[in-house]
Amino acid sequence: MVKKIVAAVVLITLLTVAIVQAMEKKADKPDSTNQAAKPKASLEIGSKAPDFTLKTLTGETVKLSSLKGKKVILNFWATWCPPCKAEMPEIEQFYQTAGKDIVILAVNIDPQLDVKGFVDKNHITFPILLDTDDKVNEQYQIISIPTTFFIDKNGVIQNKIVGAMKLADMKDFAGNL
Repeated sequence: MVKKIVAAVVLITLLTVAIVQAMEKKADKPDSTNQAAKPKASLEIGSKAPDFTLKTLTGETVKLSSLKGKKVILNFWATWCPPCKAEMPEIEQFYQTAGKDIVILAVNIDPQLDVKGFVDKNHITFPILLDTDDKVNEQYQIISIPTTFFIDKNGVIQNKIVGAMKLADMKDFAGNL
């Protein structure tokens, strides 16, 4: 009889401990209806362009905020992307005639590949930035490439193009910065 009582006490103790631990875990979890993870603020036209610092293919450091006072065309691309390859010659053509108050920054999202070979083969002379840890790609919420942001002299996004651009598009959107 004593064995049965001891066994019952041990069993009740174990159940109590399990219930208390389960309640503590439930209290630690955020309530999904009240504390749902907030989505990142969307990068919409009219919002401030997030600042970043990246290195170029030549090892120079570029910080977006240091370009305040200049118009910036910020392009996200990859070497394997057919639409990116198609727009590169037109971006280069625009760069050659853009003037000093427009800066083109092309952020490469696949720096583990032969970016320098791609740039040399395609005679690209505008700055190529390397997003080695994907932070800027994530910061700008890039879902599809190419994606291009047109940023005015105050660092505000004035336009966003998803897909390959033509020279006429660049002239139109840059002219409105």
